[in-house]
Amino acid sequence: MDVVWDCVIVGGGAAGLSAALVLGRARRRTLLVDAGHQSNMAAHGIGGLLGHDGRAPAELYAMGRRELIAYPSVEVRTGDVVSWEQADGAFILELADGSRESARRVVLATGMDYRHPVLPGLTELWGRSVFHCPFCHGWEVRDEPLAVLASGDLAVQKALLLRGWSDDVVLLTDGSSDLAVEDRARLAAAGIAIDERPVAELVASNGELAEIAFTDGGRIVRRGLLVVAPLHHRSGLAEQLDAAPGVFAAGDVSAEMPSVAGAIAAGSQAAAAVVHSLVADDYGLPSQQWRKHATV
Repeated sequence: MDVVWDCVIVGGGAAGLSAALVLGRARRRTLLVDAGHQSNMAAHGIGGLLGHDGRAPAELYAMGRRELIAYPSVEVRTGDVVSWEQADGAFILELADGSRESARRVVLATGMDYRHPVLPGLTELWGRSVFHCPFCHGWEVRDEPLAVLASGDLAVQKALLLRGWSDDVVLLTDGSSDLAVEDRARLAAAGIAIDERPVAELVASNGELAEIAFTDGGRIVRRGLLVVAPLHHRSGLAEQLDAAPGVFAAGDVSAEMPSVAGAIAAGSQAAAAVVHSLVADDYGLPSQQWRKHATV
């Protein structure tokens, strides 16, 4: 632990790589620690990212790592940060391999896990013809027969949203029949059918969704399925570091609407905030106020 890093970035997805690039260009001693579990690795491509539309996530991350080689103050290390403590005004971070690193600032870019429904056949199709975000995946299944698997308050909103990509959309409530009369009317006006039968499994053909099977033995042909997949923290470090001065967050851990484009922007902003805060410390300047999502 001879080196005191200006910043340790935890997570090497879009936000972490973006933060490392900005810090490298600012000539700040930066360690990026990446466990390599980015949530979008199963996706066919990154939809809607300017200059990289449709590029495979793994390819984008490899490009980002190659760019960092040009900046000698940045080190990228494969690993995971498991705990932290503060001592002498610095963060002491312990990695899973037992090593310890000291840093003046920390950027949390650990990402989030998407927990999709447990349904036979779903995992194999996840990130392609089964997805949670129509902005990322809707274009690839445009004008195909689509379905939304949801219930409760989100069901109607998700179904009406997906309607923009196809005029053949079915809402699957998976055995629930609690839709309000006015919501049923909204769906009918949009030409969206409702199927309340419990879903049994997803049937694939050539690696893509082909049919949705129900517990009563019936099936419907569908080429895309939107499901609700709540976000959960991948790393317990975010809770450990919550509200600690000198900690910044970027990417899915701080986003209202997660996306690669948003993560890149958030990483850049977090890195700039880190540099400004270091200068303030070094020269006795007043601390600047940053937007809420840029700091923990």
